[in-house]
Amino acid sequence: MTELLVVRPGALTTVQDRGRPGYAHLGVPRSGALDTAAYALANRLLGNPPDAAVLETTLDGTGLRALAPLVVAVTGAPCSVRVSGRPVAWGAPVRLPAGAELEVGPAQSGLRSYVAVRGGLAVPPVLGSRSTDLLSGLGPAVLSAGMRLPAGPAGPDPVPGADLCPLPGPPAELLLPLRPGPRADWFAPASLAGLWHAEFRVSARSNRIGLRTEAGPPLVRARPGELPSEGMVLGAVQVPPDGLPVVFLADHPVTGGYPVVGVVPPGPALDAAAQARPGTAVRFLRAR
Repeated sequence: MTELLVVRPGALTTVQDRGRPGYAHLGVPRSGALDTAAYALANRLLGNPPDAAVLETTLDGTGLRALAPLVVAVTGAPCSVRVSGRPVAWGAPVRLPAGAELEVGPAQSGLRSYVAVRGGLAVPPVLGSRSTDLLSGLGPAVLSAGMRLPAGPAGPDPVPGADLCPLPGPPAELLLPLRPGPRADWFAPASLAGLWHAEFRVSARSNRIGLRTEAGPPLVRARPGELPSEGMVLGAVQVPPDGLPVVFLADHPVTGGYPVVGVVPPGPALDAAAQARPGTAVRFLRAR
């Protein structure tokens, strides 16, 4: 079996695919790659199925050794890529001879890079997905030194030049379209109107569960008390007692008791949120 040996796991490197939606009624989050466009590109570059599992690194990359010849691609946050010490291409297929070491360097901007291997990572699926879920603990363990990652059988060669259009870079300012509701009426009208002009910043407490904000004007409640626990969706913007919005990402809980002021639709905005570093300015725009 073709395998990769983890030499340097990095600060937080996990296996991710398109996630396991459809199990919220069992208390299971959807999980999956946070930057869905970068994840999809990594697989297209190698001719992988669109749901193939890859590695998602956080901030400082990872180091891997090929135990057999492999082809890999690195996308997402721009970073240096080296094979046995020699620079190779980022955002393109790269061949690894047996014994070669792949070094994915720290993100030069953004947060998360994606490392795909031709054939996908063949770790055992759980509820139909190979994603690591940090909230529930389902899926493969977070990478550690010495772990072996099996690769699946390679498919047909990808079409040359199929992905020459670059993806947008990590955001200097995060603009999040917001569809108000279902609990927008829990907030004072003047405070809610001010949301469209307010500037927040990405908090260092953000993670795969949610993007937390700081430094903006707190949203003021129009009514006291708390809600009974209710279902949460990807992109829900929940407002805890401090009044600072939290945008739910892939590993979000399936229920919550704080009011949801609105929802950011899945798509490019949530992909950008996956790459927004602490301190990045955040603005909410009324979705059309």
